[in-house]
Amino acid sequence: MADFGRGIKAGVITGIVYIVICAILGEIHYHFPAVLLHFPPGTELTLFTWRDLTDPSIVHFLLSELFSKYILRGIIFGAVFAALYNFLPSVSSIVKGMVLSLFLCIVAVVETIYKTPGWPIDGYTWTLYGTTLHLSSISLALAGIISALVFGALTGFLWDRFRGKKLTEAKKGSPVLLLSLILGWIMWLAWAVMFVAGVVTNRGIPPIGPDFLWFDLLNMLVVFLGLPGWVLAAIAWRKTKRGESGLKWGVAGGVLMALTGLMLLPGALAITGGVLSRRTPANESGTAAIEQ
Repeated sequence: MADFGRGIKAGVITGIVYIVICAILGEIHYHFPAVLLHFPPGTELTLFTWRDLTDPSIVHFLLSELFSKYILRGIIFGAVFAALYNFLPSVSSIVKGMVLSLFLCIVAVVETIYKTPGWPIDGYTWTLYGTTLHLSSISLALAGIISALVFGALTGFLWDRFRGKKLTEAKKGSPVLLLSLILGWIMWLAWAVMFVAGVVTNRGIPPIGPDFLWFDLLNMLVVFLGLPGWVLAAIAWRKTKRGESGLKWGVAGGVLMALTGLMLLPGALAITGGVLSRRTPANESGTAAIEQ
């Protein structure tokens, strides 16, 4: 079984370190031009004053950024890292984290293109799965990729610093499918609650507005297509727990979830878990050969 606790701990600490670094860089970016233009040489640069640290608006902003964005990113990234750790290339945890960052960057870009007609749109920014996507210029896009690689490298570094637990060996693909089920259920439930709220407010299925036509369609796909996909992935997970292959069920469920766009990550994990469950572990194949 995957060591989810170890991965989430590393991801959360990475998120905290990340927001601190971003806060410091933001203060430097804000104050440095003022020092150059308005202050004489020799003026000391004070990044954080006591007033800044006690300002309720700034404290609220930092806490909201910390818990709603970076901590959530750390939890998701750390959980995916733990589930895929044994299947990521390289023997170095740092390199594994960077590889996972690139994988999640690809997933985030595909999801952004899928749910954003007319992409790219200048000035739009999305924060998904441990990476921040800037669509206003190539340089900002590269900066987002670099920040994601740093996020993955730091998570891998912290992974090595924490002691792992002794876990029972799980069938290949089972932890990945389990994580797909957890993320898929959370995402489906969030969109379903908003959909039900719209039904109650409008006393029927909410009309699809002209300004958000595609996004409204994706919302309905999550509610009506995402749940069957989640059920198929759950069947695949139960099969892997019994030592059977969950390939067909996992791929079918993953495709249905991925088609919604908004559930692309759990869909990709379900497909990955299904494919991995098809493979026979080396020790089992060797044992079978000896018995013959």
